[in-house]
Amino acid sequence: MREHTKEIRIGDRVIGGGNPVLIQSMTNTKTEDVQSTVAQIQALTAAGCDIIRCAVPTMEAAEALSEIKKQITIPLVADIHFDYRLAIAAMEHGADKIRINPGNIGSRERVQAVVDVAKERKIPIRVGVNSGSLEKELVEKYHGVTAEGIVESALDKVHLIEDMGYDQLVISIKSSDVMMCARAHELIADRTDYPLHVGITEAGTLYSGNIKSAVGLGIILYQGIGDTIRVSLTGDPLEEVRSAKRILKTLGLRKGGIEVVSCPTCGRTQIDLIGLANRVEHMVEDIPLDIKVAVMGCVVNGPGEAKEADIGIAGGVGTGLLIKKGEIVKKLPEEELLEALRYELLHWNEE
Repeated sequence: MREHTKEIRIGDRVIGGGNPVLIQSMTNTKTEDVQSTVAQIQALTAAGCDIIRCAVPTMEAAEALSEIKKQITIPLVADIHFDYRLAIAAMEHGADKIRINPGNIGSRERVQAVVDVAKERKIPIRVGVNSGSLEKELVEKYHGVTAEGIVESALDKVHLIEDMGYDQLVISIKSSDVMMCARAHELIADRTDYPLHVGITEAGTLYSGNIKSAVGLGIILYQGIGDTIRVSLTGDPLEEVRSAKRILKTLGLRKGGIEVVSCPTCGRTQIDLIGLANRVEHMVEDIPLDIKVAVMGCVVNGPGEAKEADIGIAGGVGTGLLIKKGEIVKKLPEEELLEALRYELLHWNEE
């Protein structure tokens, strides 16, 4: 972690300063529809989301934030694009943080008006710059959209707000180009101590978006860069949170939750390994253990590999072995493996 980053408080959570990397997502409901938005936020919270962002495209959406805030337990960020009045209204209606691109807000006076309210209410501002909205003069200066141009654009906006007397800032520089995004984060990490909100923007569908996000976030986070993340997927926001948790856990940045390891199928596989592994992964989602569970498909490598996990199952011809802490516990019919594993997990701490 870049432990020297500035600590920024968002509601009752803190990012930066070596604090754990927090997971964000964004609702895809109409913010004006309070009931649907609250239901989605509650589901995302249960899945492990730490901070939630809602789009605020209308004054009705800004006003809805106060009612949404009453019914949720995680910090609420208002996403503003063009109208400075919506940024002010969002803060007045309880937003814990606002996300703006000062370049889209308009005149210096309008940005100043937003900053004044944020300062008065001690509400942090996320300064966001996307490669797709890079200023024309920076595109010309760097002969195209580049990491250097994105960084200069972001720091220009940070300096603008600093000149207005405010420093409760989070920086976000995003690109759908994974390597450009990684390079931009490496550059900006050396030039500022503000916490960074990291993500690969417009990453794509569940399949391609997960791969691009895992690669990009992996490169960036592995260098100790990044204080809060969002995995951007075209799909259910719950998938964003699940992916973010897995990325952080894979990098050793988050503990807790069962890790399922399973072998690739091959010609030796005697059971429905693909179906079984998917059922195990789904089954363990709500079991609060920090252990490794192995699902193996054959009796050649299966038992040996399962022994490296805390508990595992290895399949044979219509049967399978339950292996616990390196020892074969019992042999069971294939259809009983899942339930036997579930029983062991639910009673794990009773020994």
